[in-house]
Order: sequence, then C-alpha cells, then structure tokens
Amino acid sequence: MRTLFSENILSPSPTPAPQPNPFELLFPSSLSNASSADSTQSSPRQNEWLTQHLQNQQRAESETSNQANHAANGQRAPYARRKGNPKLLFMGLRRSGKSSIQKVVFQKLSPADTLFLEHTTRIETATMQSFITFESAELPHHLSATAPDFDHHAVFSNTGAAIWVLDVQDEYLTSITEMIHTAVFLAENYPRVNFEVFIHKTDGLSEEYKYETFREVRQRVQDELSDLGHGDRSVSYFQTSIFDHSIFEAMSKVVQKLLPQLPAMEALLNKLCSTCRIQKAYLFDSVSKIYVATDASPTFLKDYEVCSDYVDVIVDIKQIYGWHSQEGDGKAVSESSNQDDGDIGESMVTYDRSGDTYIYAREINDYLSLICVMGKGSSTDKRVLIDYNVGILHDALLQVFKV
Repeated sequence: MRTLFSENILSPSPTPAPQPNPFELLFPSSLSNASSADSTQSSPRQNEWLTQHLQNQQRAESETSNQANHAANGQRAPYARRKGNPKLLFMGLRRSGKSSIQKVVFQKLSPADTLFLEHTTRIETATMQSFITFESAELPHHLSATAPDFDHHAVFSNTGAAIWVLDVQDEYLTSITEMIHTAVFLAENYPRVNFEVFIHKTDGLSEEYKYETFREVRQRVQDELSDLGHGDRSVSYFQTSIFDHSIFEAMSKVVQKLLPQLPAMEALLNKLCSTCRIQKAYLFDSVSKIYVATDASPTFLKDYEVCSDYVDVIVDIKQIYGWHSQEGDGKAVSESSNQDDGDIGESMVTYDRSGDTYIYAREINDYLSLICVMGKGSSTDKRVLIDYNVGILHDALLQVFKV
C-alpha cells in the first residue's frame, strides 16, 4: 500500500524540520505539545481519542450555555406575569384622576361624586367580584416607583398592567418626565408588565386641541424612550374621561391583554358574526361594563355606548327582580352557571327608528353577557338560526372558562 509519507519520517534527521503537511488537521493547543510522530501518524485509537476530546468540549460548551440560560430565566421568573386575576396598578401625579377612575370603574361611584374624594396618602387596593375578580391598586404620588428604598418586588411582581394617568388639563411636562423614568425602570426590571398611558380629563376640550395634545404626548414619550435605548418598548395610549364611556372602553382594552382566553373568545365571536351576519358582538362583564372580548370588525363608539347603556338596563332590572343565584363565587364557570335553557336571560331591543338594526342580548352566566348589534342582513325572521348558533357559542364559552 502506498502512503503519503516516507518510511523514515519517524527517524531523527539532522536536516531542517519538514514543511507543514497541508493535509494535517489543526486541533486545540492541548494537542500541539504532542510529538511530530503523534501529529502525523494516525491510528484508530488516536482518532477515537480526538473524537472523544471534541465531543467533551462540545458537551462542556453546551452545559455552559444551558447554565447561562437557566440563570437568565431564573432572574426573570419572579417578574413573569402570574396566572390568576388581572391586577392593575394606577400611577401618576397628584390630582391626575387615579382615585376617580378606580372608584368609577371598580366601585360604581357616580362621576359627579368624585369631586369630593380626598387625596390618596397610602397604597389603596380595590377588588370587584364578577365574572373575573378584578384587582386594582393605586400608588400615591409621593411614592416614587423608581426609589431605591421602595419595595418593588411586592408591588410589581404580580402586576399585569401599570397605568399612568396623565392630566391633560394641567401642566403635563413634569408628568411626562416621571412617566418616562417609570417606563424605563419597568422595561429594565419588569419587562412583562404592560405599560399603559391614560391621557385623562379630555372632556370639555375641543376636538382639535384634544388630538393635538394626544399626538404631542405620544411623540414626546416615544422620542425620549428611543433616546434612552428603549424605543422598542410597547406603550399604549388612550384618551379617557370618567364622564363618558371612554374610560370603560380603555379599561376593556387593558384588561383584554391580561386574559389568556382572549384568542379563543375572539375566534368564537368572529365565527358567530360571519354565520349569523351580525354587525358587532361584545362579551360584556355585566357588573363593570367592561367588554372582555369582541370580534375583529371595527369598533364604533356609538355602538359601544348603546351596548354599554343596555348592559346598565339589564343590571338595573336584575337588581330589582333578583339575580339567578347569589351564592356564586364570581368566577366564569360554577355550578350555578350550568342552568337549563329556560333560565337563560335573553332580550332584544330596536336600535333605530327604521327597525332594521337592533340589539340582541344573551346571558352566558350570572356575570357575563353577549351583546350583539344586528344589521340589515340579520333580521328577526332568522331568530331560530341566531338562537341556535348563540346556544353553541354559549356552551363553547363555558368550556373555555371551565377550570
């Protein structure tokens, strides 16, 4: 057999060292100390040793990478959003409207009565037992969330969304500065907490000034975050007021981001709307007037206002004549929710004078209601088809929230 090397390659020679072999593979430095014979003559045992050595190195690098990933995940684990009830944290400067929003939405206080609320001096919490147990907390203005002596983990570890309330009728440049510091702190330490901005107290302002201020605040915040290296931080902006339905619509969109069942509910509503030619469908939390899901069609404020007022009428009537069961625990599905079809509340009301558009309401359980805006393509003559499909949706929603 002919080889690439001469027979006396292993014998000592006074001649200069031979030129490097172009066919020789380069291995790590631990192999460079071997003799020229070991480096040029290959054997099955040597090949096995080299293979074993490379495999050990690859295994060591893989273990090091896994340990780094586990360490990184271990650092992020306490900040991950926990499963359970949606928790909202209201933040902002003094007299920005944090207490008013919390009282109106979660405690059903009249907006006119919020003028007599006292200043918040400590962290106040509120809980509303409904289809979902909503939890909210308010951070006083004198407690800075970025202060080193503040117990950040106790406040932000299980918070789903941090809502910064900005008073648009006041000098808001100082509020924007504090807001940016808070947003950067959350992005660096609690990245899974959603950051929302309520541009509040927009009632009584002209449309031109309202939208110009909204654009200015959003542009300024985005520019500042980009300059600080957090341009990819997702921030949502809403124009709100407690004297109209805008605060409930904004709270609905904030809560929807915290519900893991949202994609399933939206898919069911989209299928229902396409099958029955429904113009718009909402799943309302009857107590808070927050809609937890809607279909993919555009949302018009007029439709939402009418549906929200209709939910108020339903709640008022049920308070007069009684709820189906008072022992319910407020969850979406319970033993009291599995009722016969005869116990399910259902109603219709005409939307406009022409009679072509009307509202269809169907009770899913004691706290969740389906409110649909029916257009011209879905007349009352197709009531049987609509009832049948809504019944299927009713059973599917109970299965989605079954625990």
